[in-house]
Amino acid sequence: MSPLWSFPGGIHPPMHKEESTRSPIVKLPLPERLILPLHQHIGAPSTPDVNLGDQVLKGQRIAHADGYVSVALHAPTSGTITDIGEYPIPHPSGLSDLCIILSPDGQEKWISRETKDDYLFMDASHLRNRVRDAGIVGLGGAGFPAFIKLNPGPRNVIETLIINGIECEPYISCDDMLMRERTANIVSGVKIIAHAVQARQSIIAIEDNKPEAYQAMLEATANEPDLSVVQCPTIYPQGSEKQLIYVVTGKEVPSDGLPLNVGVVVHNVGTAAAIYSAIAKAEPLISRIVTVTGDAIRKPQNLEVLIGTPIRSLLDFCDAQTQIDQLIMGGPMMGFTIHTPLASVLKTTNCILATTYNSLPEKNMEMPCIRCGACADACPIKLLPQQLYWYARAKDFEKIQDYNLFDCIECGCCAYVCPSNIPLVHYYRYAKTEIWSKEREQQKADIARQRHDFRAERLAKEKAEKAARHKRKRNELKEKSDPSKKETLIKNGAKSKKKAAILEAMERVQAKKEAHKTEPKNTVNLTEEQQRKIDQINKKRETRKNNED
Repeated sequence: MSPLWSFPGGIHPPMHKEESTRSPIVKLPLPERLILPLHQHIGAPSTPDVNLGDQVLKGQRIAHADGYVSVALHAPTSGTITDIGEYPIPHPSGLSDLCIILSPDGQEKWISRETKDDYLFMDASHLRNRVRDAGIVGLGGAGFPAFIKLNPGPRNVIETLIINGIECEPYISCDDMLMRERTANIVSGVKIIAHAVQARQSIIAIEDNKPEAYQAMLEATANEPDLSVVQCPTIYPQGSEKQLIYVVTGKEVPSDGLPLNVGVVVHNVGTAAAIYSAIAKAEPLISRIVTVTGDAIRKPQNLEVLIGTPIRSLLDFCDAQTQIDQLIMGGPMMGFTIHTPLASVLKTTNCILATTYNSLPEKNMEMPCIRCGACADACPIKLLPQQLYWYARAKDFEKIQDYNLFDCIECGCCAYVCPSNIPLVHYYRYAKTEIWSKEREQQKADIARQRHDFRAERLAKEKAEKAARHKRKRNELKEKSDPSKKETLIKNGAKSKKKAAILEAMERVQAKKEAHKTEPKNTVNLTEEQQRKIDQINKKRETRKNNED
C-alpha cells in the first residue's frame, strides 16, 4: 500500500462511541406494526404493488422501483397490509408522506427464494438488477441506489474499490459493530462488488479509533490477495466520499466530477454486507443495524432493526428516559431533528440520538463575524465559508456560486469552530434552496415561453393558410364577375354543350345501326325524280354538317 494522504481542515469533536459498543448487536423484537415510507432513498419513490387487506410474506416485494433512480421496497416480515396513506416520516420538515402499513402476524414466513446463482458466473448487468430488485441503497446515510454505483460504464476503468468503514461522525457505531461481528458478510460483499465493477484492487478503510474492527477485518482478509485493510488517522469528516478517496489514493475528484472520473468506486461496509445477502441468500434489504445512544438512553447499544419499525420501539427497548429534549436521526454534525418518535426507521437510519439539555451545546447568541478565518482553516473542501456567509446573507445568489457553494458537503466544521456562534451551514442550505427554487422557476418560465412561441408560430401559419384560401376565392369570384370573361365562358359553354349533344346523337344512331344491322333498301332502279330528291337531302345534310363544324 502507498502512504496515506491528508486532506486540509477537519476537526476532532468528542466521539462518544464507547457507550454504544460495550455490548454485542441485539435483534429487536417484532413491533406491533411497521410503517414503510415509499420514499427512503435518493430519486423517485417506489410505487405500491399491494392493496389494503393483502396478505404478504417476508421478503415479498410490496412496491416497485419507479424510474431509473429508484429501488424496490419489501415486506420486512409476514403479515397484513392494513393501510396505505399519509403518515409522519423522519424528515427535517416534520411532514407526512405516503406509507404502507404492515401488521405482522408473528410467523416470519419467508417468500420462496432461489439461491443457486454463483456471482462469479453472473454478468455485471444481472448483478446490478439483482441488487436493484433487492432494494439496496447506500447504508452510510446518503441513500443513493447502490446498483447505480455498480455500473461504471464501458469507458471507465475502476482501479480501486474503497469500502468505507470510517464512520467519522460522533456517537454512531453501527458500522464499527458490523465489522466486529459480521466480517465474513462484508468480505463476501466486497468481492461481489469488485466482480461487478471489475476493480483491480479493493481497500477497506477504517479509522484508528476502531481497533477491534480493524483487527477483525485484518483477520478476515488474511487470505485475500486483492483485498487490503488500511487504518486511517481519526479526523472528521474523513468519511465523506471525496475526502476518503484523497486520503487513500491521493486522487482529487473534480468539483463537478464523480469518483468514476478518477477510477474509484466507494461503498459503505453495511452496503457490502447487504449486497452479499441479496446475491448469496436472495434476501432483500429489510433490516439494518441502528445505533441508539445519547445521554437520554440508559442502555445505549446497537440493534438489528426491521425497516419500518417505529422509533418509539427502539427508545423503549433501550430504556430511554421520559424526558428527551432533542431526538436526532444521524449524528450531531450532519443529522437532523425528528419531530415525533412515531416516525419509523428507514433504510438510511444509522443512528437515533436522544439527548437532554445537559448534553446539548449551550446556545450562545449569534454575534457578528470577526473575520478570524477559523472557518476557512477547518473547511475540508478548501472553500471560503466567510465569503459564502456574506453572499448568502446578502442574497447575492449569483456571486455565491462563483465561490463553489455546491461543493459544500454541509459537514458543519465551519460552524463548529466559529467563535461568533454563526450557524454557517444554515445560511448555505438557505442559499442552495433559493438557487434551486429560482432554477425551477426559470425552467417553468422557459417551458412557458417555448409553449407561447410554438402557439404563436402555429397561429401565424393558420393565419397565412386562411389568407391564401381567401385570396384564391376572391380571384375566382373576380373572374366570374368580369362581363367579357363571363360572355366568353357562356359562349364556350353553350357551344360545347351543343357539340356534345350532336356527338351523343350520332353515337346513338350508329349504335342502333350496328344493333339492327339494317341496310338501305330499294336503292336500285330509281327514277330520275327519286334520285333528285335523294341528292337534295344529302346536300342539305352535308351543308348542315359543315355549318356545325
